[in-house]
Amino acid sequence: MTNRQCFEAFDRSLRDILSEKESKLQDIPFGGKVVVLGGDPKQILPVIENASKSQIINASIFKSYPWNHIKILYLHENMRLKNLQTNTFEYNETLDFNNWILSIGNGTNGVTNDIDEDSDCKIVEIPSDLLITTTDNKMKVLVKSTYPHLQTKFNDPEYIKDRAILATTNEIVDEINEYIMSFIPGSEKEYFSADSISNCTDTCNDADILYPIEYLNSLNANNFPTHRLKLKIGVPIMLLRNLNQSLGLCNGTRLIVANLGQNVIEAVIITGTHTGDKILIPRINLTTRGSQWPFTLCRRQFPIKVCYSMTINKSQGQSLSNVGVYLKQPVFTHGQLYVAISRVKDRKGLKILIENPDGSCGTKTKNIVYREILKII
Repeated sequence: MTNRQCFEAFDRSLRDILSEKESKLQDIPFGGKVVVLGGDPKQILPVIENASKSQIINASIFKSYPWNHIKILYLHENMRLKNLQTNTFEYNETLDFNNWILSIGNGTNGVTNDIDEDSDCKIVEIPSDLLITTTDNKMKVLVKSTYPHLQTKFNDPEYIKDRAILATTNEIVDEINEYIMSFIPGSEKEYFSADSISNCTDTCNDADILYPIEYLNSLNANNFPTHRLKLKIGVPIMLLRNLNQSLGLCNGTRLIVANLGQNVIEAVIITGTHTGDKILIPRINLTTRGSQWPFTLCRRQFPIKVCYSMTINKSQGQSLSNVGVYLKQPVFTHGQLYVAISRVKDRKGLKILIENPDGSCGTKTKNIVYREILKII
């Protein structure tokens, strides 16, 4: 998901620094240093707001000049099958599940409604054992499937860290998180941000008059904390920024709220190498610029978000035991469906709820794969 500009900037920086002692290193990729990259072209590409397919592909490392110097090492051994006895039911079930996931990632599963056989979008039918079908409240059934016995295990780190509900948009994710929080015992505390317009050179002099505080409070952006943050003790949260990597406080780290102070939040890390450590999260200044805004928004808020549910994009890199995929809106870019279904360790841990436009439960959904990316590899 990293933009090619990051790799190119890193390459030029290493060349500049290392060539101070050896001038010939200026012409060697990454200044002669060995750089190891890990990734999967079937997963989500760099996120560019309102970008076209060609712009997204062009922003990936596959279109960057360092890619010409990269040696690809393919992984062939399936670690999930390695510990299973060959030809047993469990082995065959895991093998079939893995092959189905790969067929989604490669875009070979499903049919296209278009005349063009090379269409990026295909309609895939989800196996019946993975589907949730109900005429009851869909969110209620999905939450019960992914978080059984929630009210008694809500503050158990082992229970929380292995589960998540994935959805395509932040609006759906926020709706699910608010719904689940309503079942968590204890009093709720609200934290409000302090919003302003950043004093950058392109901001007009009358910005404070044109954009009142109430308007700034209503703005939201991807991977950005909301103005109104509601929390309870025992609720899982995710960091949205790198705070201290040596302490394990990185973008994407998940924690459980242990105490709610006035100016800091005490939480326990539940993922990564620092699992079990208690840390304090302060308010920090964050900035973002939306494509429709003629200014840069500055928001002082805790850089966290409740994470009973998270977007598919944000889940990339997570490994979970129980995943509920809520496709109230279908996927809209390359690799999203593949990422969503490949977060789980085995077939039994995955449940998918597809909501049709008329509100009924469906069995088919979209899968988008940019074949140009897979051909590069």
